[in-house]
Amino acid sequence: MLLLYRYLLHLYPPAYRCEFGEEMIAVFREAQTETWHKSLMARVAFCAREAGGLLCGALQEHLRVITGPDFLSLFRSGRFTMRSEFRFPKATAPLMAIILAVIVVAIEKAKAISASVPHTNPLVGPIPPVHFTVVWTLLLVLIFAGTAGALGWAILFALRRSGMHRFSGFNPSGGSRL
Repeated sequence: MLLLYRYLLHLYPPAYRCEFGEEMIAVFREAQTETWHKSLMARVAFCAREAGGLLCGALQEHLRVITGPDFLSLFRSGRFTMRSEFRFPKATAPLMAIILAVIVVAIEKAKAISASVPHTNPLVGPIPPVHFTVVWTLLLVLIFAGTAGALGWAILFALRRSGMHRFSGFNPSGGSRL
């Protein structure tokens, strides 16, 4: 598999291969060593994933050389791009906000029920509507924080200091990038 990996590595542009080729081979050897002690299906999946990753990476790198780095960022799906497995999905924050809102509404309803029932145990009558001050305050804080975050990101993006801009020219090996 290492011979195939080296062969597929020649699909990358020469400058990219010169800069990252040895590091990619070293990482592949390490991953292959770990995988080779597993089942046959795990090894086949590993080989297919690595070959597919190299083919897609080579295509992306050639397109980046032709069109420039900013053009490809518009079409990236994230499927074959490098990412940390310890990050939360993008839907985590909205789902957590929804859960928090449901909990706050449940607490407010419980307060309304508690206030409508006297301390003795008579029959429970209609529950009067209660003004949800906590919900509106929380909503206002979330809108303010979201607006401030979007404004901050827009300023950094306009100044070309966002993460996308800062790491587009990042070179981990220290050599010059062609």
